[in-house]
Amino acid sequence: MKQKNIILYLGIILALVLSASLWGSFNESFNEEDEGVLETNSEGDNIFPVTHPVIMDTVYKTDYVADIQAVQHVELKAKVEGYLTEIHVDEGESVKKGQVLFTISKQEYQVELMKASAALNSAIAEARTAEVEVKSATELVDNNIVSETELERAHSNLESLKSHIEEAKSDEASAKLNLSYTEIKAPFDGVIDRIPNKIGSLVENGTLLTTISNNKEVYAYFNVSEKEYLDFMPSWSSNKEEKVSLIMANNEVYSYKGVIETVESKVDKSTGNIAFRAVFPNPELFLKHGFTGKVRIKKAIRNALIIPQIATIESQDKMYVYVVDENNQVRRKSVTPLMEIPHLYVIDNDLSESDAIIYKGLQLVKDGDEVQTKLINFIDQESKEDSVEDLAITARK
Repeated sequence: MKQKNIILYLGIILALVLSASLWGSFNESFNEEDEGVLETNSEGDNIFPVTHPVIMDTVYKTDYVADIQAVQHVELKAKVEGYLTEIHVDEGESVKKGQVLFTISKQEYQVELMKASAALNSAIAEARTAEVEVKSATELVDNNIVSETELERAHSNLESLKSHIEEAKSDEASAKLNLSYTEIKAPFDGVIDRIPNKIGSLVENGTLLTTISNNKEVYAYFNVSEKEYLDFMPSWSSNKEEKVSLIMANNEVYSYKGVIETVESKVDKSTGNIAFRAVFPNPELFLKHGFTGKVRIKKAIRNALIIPQIATIESQDKMYVYVVDENNQVRRKSVTPLMEIPHLYVIDNDLSESDAIIYKGLQLVKDGDEVQTKLINFIDQESKEDSVEDLAITARK
């Protein structure tokens, strides 16, 4: 038993030694990597690059999740019952307005139309007979052969038959309309979607035959918070033709720019958002109804105080920079990021343009250290590394 305990203790000691050795190697390699980015003086001391915050006008991008919809997208449904006798198009085919897409069996509706037409002709004939009777009764009354009552009866019969004519016309029009419904035509130029029923299928009033989409332009619907809406509206109101971009589901930027057309008139109480609609041209019909993506809006910031992200360090949910004073002493200072731009932060007025902050090597210093420094322009550094996108419109240095 004692031997087992000795072996167990030896194993624990060996594990601790190995862990300490690995941690030391990791820490040493980490420091070497960080130290390798710094220059040294003749005595081997590190020379830390420092930079100044910059006040500039810049732009940033905001992406909003969007639903893509065709400007026209409708369901085509049967309006009469019958067998599907012909399908004149195929799924995915482009069609023109008025083009016949489907044919439903017509015989029953042709018979109904013939009956309605015959009833109309009969009502017209009866009315003509009644007109003759009225004319005859009028002559007899004028010659005092019959009483006025007979003439009134003839007029009443004629009016009744005229109403029968109108009723028969209505029946004929209804029969013609039902017959026309046996041919389903394209309501606009578009592309045919899935066709669920095949030739020979029995369809009823309301049966879905297909959907048709006009994708020459597409709408992108997205939601904006109340705060973002208030920030956005002044610039949009002054320039409603400002272009926005569409980021597709594969993160590629769509080749055509769009514009924001409409803004909903109320806030969704459940989300606190306001719906926006942007429209994008789609001449190659590349975008489809039901796609998803992101609408990217660029917004300008005036007189933004900017520092590089690499010059910051986070600790306990706070962000800090190391400021080097005129005596080359380091002091840690808290900063508040207002916005993140690729590789940069827009911060609150925590710093001034004259402050020197350590650009690289933050892991090698601590509060109160005295360091040697070399001044650099971080804008030039970031530009060399191709890490600055849409940076400065103008800069005041």
